[in-house]
Amino acid sequence: MDNKRVMLVDDHPMWIEALSEDLVSEGFEIVAVAHTGEECLKRARAARPGVVVMDLQIPQPDGATCTEILLNEFPEMRILVLSASGERDDVLRAVKAGALGYLLKSASKAELIDGVRRTADGDAVFTPGLAGLVLGEFRRMVNVAHQHDDEGPVLTAREVEVLRRVAKGMAYREIADELVVSHRTVQNHVQNVLRKLQLHNRVELTLYAIEQGLGEP
Repeated sequence: MDNKRVMLVDDHPMWIEALSEDLVSEGFEIVAVAHTGEECLKRARAARPGVVVMDLQIPQPDGATCTEILLNEFPEMRILVLSASGERDDVLRAVKAGALGYLLKSASKAELIDGVRRTADGDAVFTPGLAGLVLGEFRRMVNVAHQHDDEGPVLTAREVEVLRRVAKGMAYREIADELVVSHRTVQNHVQNVLRKLQLHNRVELTLYAIEQGLGEP
């Protein structure tokens, strides 16, 4: 899938129009828009966008349900949730559904555009304040002690370097530049860490890194 091809899902046409103009000006192509869950599923299946910018509060099926359905059908699709809600349950539902990121609609224009760009690159775009809302649940999902268990998975020094930068919110391309390696090498390190830690996606990885304090100076 071409990750410059974007679909926008929201039940407020004026919001879609404004974001569409901003993204097109930054080189993205808007291949479809939808205002309801039914439209979302139908048009996403037809257009096959690389990135879907998804509102949670849309007429049924809601955004989290649509996210789960689409990712089951198109695992390579990348979904960024933009929502007016910062409630813990909403954030957690989106993460469990497989959304690669979660931003509030109150974010600035620059933050929204950067969020879409980073999602297209495969980065987890996750506001630290929102991440804190789900860390309690995440502790129950992941055995945070297993990294220190002699029988648990052992991360290489380079994998820890990458994970530390993930926790700081750095984009993969930024990590690649800083470590003087290719973007593909960073992606490979991330995939190895996911496998070793038995995590499912980059959002869980970001939360794990934050939980371990790897983003701290």
